[in-house]
Amino acid sequence: MSASLVETVDIKAPVSIAWALWSDVTRWPRFLSHVKRVDPIDERRFAWQLSLPGADKGFVAELTEVVVEDRIAWKTVEGVHHAGVVTFHRIDDATSRVALQIEYEPKGFVEHLGALTNLDSTLANYDLGEFQKLAELAAASGGVQDG
Repeated sequence: MSASLVETVDIKAPVSIAWALWSDVTRWPRFLSHVKRVDPIDERRFAWQLSLPGADKGFVAELTEVVVEDRIAWKTVEGVHHAGVVTFHRIDDATSRVALQIEYEPKGFVEHLGALTNLDSTLANYDLGEFQKLAELAAASGGVQDG
């Protein structure tokens, strides 16, 4: 029995900026609060280090679909079983909508991550609020900066 989490946020930034931030997996720890670091292994696979209450775990995920300025999908290949997709929707030249959907196996997730007291609040830390701030700041300052 899998469960899913869906989050959507409207951002005062064009799709190109939202896409630029998401498409570089090494930037994810800047806006996904439970992700400590993401290290690319090769073009499609990357290793995540999570920092969660009562657990400090890592797993390997691979990109299953990348459509420029449209969608990024991934699934885990080692460790915790989950899959995710983030989609980008143009509302107008200056506004975009980003939707994130995570599918996971609650039983396996909890077993792998150990003593999690509240799984849903942990998963809600795929918080798009931080991403919104980062994207809007980038849009206001004229683009995505490196570093």
